[in-house]
Amino acid sequence: MNTQDLSRREFIKKASQYGLIFGGASLVLSNSIMSRTLSSDKVNSFIDTIIEEAILQNAPLARYWVSTSTKNVNCINCHTAKEISKNKTYKHDEEIIKCLLCAQGCLIKNGERGKCRARMNINGELRSLVYGHPVAVHVDPIEKKPLYHFMPGAEAYSLATAGCPLSCKFCQNWEISQAKPEDFSTKFIPPESVVESTLTKKIPIIAFTYNEPTVFTEYLIDIAKVANKKNIKSVLISCGFMNQEPLAEMCDVLSAIKIDLKGFSEDFYRNVSGAELKPVLRSIKQIARTKTHLEIVNLVVPTLNDSDKMLNSLAEWIIGEIGPDVPLHFTRFHPDYKLLNLSPTPIATLERARHIAMNKGIHYVYIGNVPGHAGNNTYCPFCKKEIIRRTNFFVLEEHITNGRCDYCKNSIAGVWE
Repeated sequence: MNTQDLSRREFIKKASQYGLIFGGASLVLSNSIMSRTLSSDKVNSFIDTIIEEAILQNAPLARYWVSTSTKNVNCINCHTAKEISKNKTYKHDEEIIKCLLCAQGCLIKNGERGKCRARMNINGELRSLVYGHPVAVHVDPIEKKPLYHFMPGAEAYSLATAGCPLSCKFCQNWEISQAKPEDFSTKFIPPESVVESTLTKKIPIIAFTYNEPTVFTEYLIDIAKVANKKNIKSVLISCGFMNQEPLAEMCDVLSAIKIDLKGFSEDFYRNVSGAELKPVLRSIKQIARTKTHLEIVNLVVPTLNDSDKMLNSLAEWIIGEIGPDVPLHFTRFHPDYKLLNLSPTPIATLERARHIAMNKGIHYVYIGNVPGHAGNNTYCPFCKKEIIRRTNFFVLEEHITNGRCDYCKNSIAGVWE
């Protein structure tokens, strides 16, 4: 019985029919025995344990990590220079892995997971628990990501796994981002099948989105490589909290990246998102130096990141470090997850944020999650005319030809075909 190909329902059905066999003890528990001796909660816990073990058994080797047993490992990978004494050697009592994928830098003991819950130290090897196991698959307009300057009006085959290295209190997809892989019934879907589904539906874009796709970096890179050969573009919707090496490899295969710059304050990142600001800024600058199309989103949360000081600092950093042509979206917050006590962002606050950014010299500034607002539309920064009109994530009119404004013929930043 290959549990990798079974859904939770199918697994339980087969388990009840044939019994469950465990390890050296060769303990066989049929469904009838379980029902007579164990409570419902214990049966469910028992089944969850078996499903978790099946996931672990099939988890492929992850990338971007180092362990205390790695040959010629440099202690600086896990420790600061101040922690390391030149005159002292140290031997770890147990093997520990440091994950080098994201900026959390998790130190993971055997049998434990990183903060993302998607990567685990299994007998001294870091394994991906989510490779090939999407928990959400949908077809969305590209504007929903939002990407406004990347193939407007196109559809995107969108997928996500469980897990995220952040713990944003306002997360609108917390059911999957804060979950473990075993919380979902999934079947193994290889990269080739994802691309084949996209081709069958005649969709030109694959989007890695909903949770934080960094946690399934190996999977998304493999998908994007196959997709590139089929002339399908791949885009990443990310928090930007990854390290430089994996980000460089992703940029090599991706056509566009949207980064959520959640606020412009270290305190905000630590207290609201369980992360840090500096790695995100580093990622944005790194992407901007590549050929990968970049857009930035700031979810404006009332009382937490909506001050004039923070909005001015954010806009000043973008214009100073990235330039005027990177599209910037100010998106409306809606109460969710752990911030149900806050009200939706006033539209006036979003308009104020847009006004600040445009006054700083940013050419393309948008208001998101407010259907019908003029701030959803694209305006030529030269002649000021409306060149894309949108509503509810859909393009109604477009006046761009070969990347140029139809009215004044000046170039408009973006990927238009």
